[in-house]
Amino acid sequence: MASVGNQIHLLVPRSRFSSLYLSPERSSPNSVLLLKSRSVVSGSSRLAFSPLQQNRKLRAQFDFSGKVLRFSGLNPLLRQHRSVEFPTVSAAAADADGREINISDGLAKPSKSFAEKYPALITGFFFFMWYFLNVIFNILNKKVYNYFPYPYFVSLVHLLVGVVYCLISWGVGLPKRAPIDKDLLLLLTPVALCHALGHVMSNVSFAAVAVSFTHTVKALEPFFNAAASQFVLGHQIPLSLWLSLAPVVIGVSMASLTELSFNWTGFISAMISNIAFTYRSIYSKKAMTGMDSTNVYAYISIIALFFCIPPAILIEGPKLMQHGFSDAIAKVGLYKFLSDLFWIGMFYHLYNQLATNTLERVAPLTHAVGNVLKRVFVIGFSIVVFGNRISTQTGIGTAIAIAGVAMYSLIKANIEEQKRKAAATAAS
Repeated sequence: MASVGNQIHLLVPRSRFSSLYLSPERSSPNSVLLLKSRSVVSGSSRLAFSPLQQNRKLRAQFDFSGKVLRFSGLNPLLRQHRSVEFPTVSAAAADADGREINISDGLAKPSKSFAEKYPALITGFFFFMWYFLNVIFNILNKKVYNYFPYPYFVSLVHLLVGVVYCLISWGVGLPKRAPIDKDLLLLLTPVALCHALGHVMSNVSFAAVAVSFTHTVKALEPFFNAAASQFVLGHQIPLSLWLSLAPVVIGVSMASLTELSFNWTGFISAMISNIAFTYRSIYSKKAMTGMDSTNVYAYISIIALFFCIPPAILIEGPKLMQHGFSDAIAKVGLYKFLSDLFWIGMFYHLYNQLATNTLERVAPLTHAVGNVLKRVFVIGFSIVVFGNRISTQTGIGTAIAIAGVAMYSLIKANIEEQKRKAAATAAS
């Protein structure tokens, strides 16, 4: 490397160096910094410090030829205006006995966080919390319906608690609230309407039939998604996907025919929920924005809350005022009644938020498997906790439906992955 022989004169106020000055002649063993060059400087340079002498002008000469880096004082005027590129260096200082102490090796690299070191462990924890919160919500939600059978009002409570949680989170800046305008509001409103309808109908079904049966009927949701994609959005669905949905339809039909808790209210409500959530997916694709998923879900919850208020008042309001609240309080007490309503709302919001955050961390194939396993967990735990008696045909039908959902999800995930790879190849 060619030596930089030009002198750079800098004016340094004397008050900034009250006890030290830079000198080529005087040095102390206790104040030596050894600068080791990586690749730019072939040798090492020494930077010597000694006590500042009063009324002495300072002038510095910088030499990057690989020899000693000499400082001979500073001149009041900057005579050269040429930029100098400094090499990356590491420093070693001498201790009191003259031994070198390594200070750094080039630029300091920040240490990795726990999440960066163990991403698989963090993702596994997200899955566990998603399943755990979902199971707890379904169990507690069904227990509330056993003494407070008002699904429209309970659905309203779910969203109300979630909205309060979002407002508090925005208030403390976790996360920071994303701005919303009129155009974005118009895009999110159909999504929120379908979200509210699907949520309320799911709860009507939960209140009417066993939790396991509702989730079995809701296993038909992929069928409705495929139908909407084919006939509404105009997307061509491969034959393999349609064939994988046949076991789903057959399994749900078998389970419905012999389900001991079957009634038309629970079945039809679950089917309406499937249709509503299907259209929620369609409108969600049209409302894709740069906003993060946490803020999007918060805004959807707020808008959906307003859609849930009128039916709760009109359909269940008179009954609640006459005997609904008083009967529930008489059965379990005021504190348990209020705490149950609060916790089902909190678990509902948290499991949906965790589901969104979890699915953003994984590949489509893992996403598909996770959704299927979640439904299996909920059905299994609900049967154990509530002791629901199911017939052999119902059990077989449920297993066939879940297997069909698994086949559909895996095939769809593989198709999406192939499309993504093809798009990436074309772009490159």
